[in-house]
Amino acid sequence: MQQAPAMDEFTIAIALWDGVEELDFAGPYEVLAAWARYAERDIEVVIVADGADPVRCSHGLRVVPDRTWDELDEAVVVVMPGGGVNDRLVDGPLVGHLQCLAASGTLMTSVCTGAFLYAVAGLLDGKPATTHWGSVESLAEQFDAIEVRPDARFVDAGDVVTAAGVSAGIDMALHLVERLDSNEMARRVRRYIQYDPEPPV
Repeated sequence: MQQAPAMDEFTIAIALWDGVEELDFAGPYEVLAAWARYAERDIEVVIVADGADPVRCSHGLRVVPDRTWDELDEAVVVVMPGGGVNDRLVDGPLVGHLQCLAASGTLMTSVCTGAFLYAVAGLLDGKPATTHWGSVESLAEQFDAIEVRPDARFVDAGDVVTAAGVSAGIDMALHLVERLDSNEMARRVRRYIQYDPEPPV
């Protein structure tokens, strides 16, 4: 299992595209950006998309990317959110970018239906994984080489970490902080974002 990167500077890339689910990326972004604030290393959290134009998310939020995929030289972690995962996305250059990053040793993580892009890229073959509860059956039916875990909030398979839907991405991101830094740091970040789930309904 990957431990904390030895370098003093590294990049975490969060992918965006038109139709992406807002909390799928905003939750992990908040956690990882808070980690970057507290860490003694120079951690850069960047938003990456196909182009430089603003991305329109699932519920209408518009976000300006920091970089394009062609400008992303390397990343220690990639976060692949879910939402509008469609044929245009699957058939475009994104899958190739993901395969190259995975081959270079990048820790690949996903939230919700972002797992489908990793499945298409072959990154989940022979591994356990999860996705949004409404899509677990589809993931299992389309990709029989994946051990789908429908009840897991997130699944750490070593070089790939997948999370269930939407808010589960926050749990997954806190797990990343613990895995790549420490339990103490993860607790510090959790307290900062005041994340102590007790649903009111």
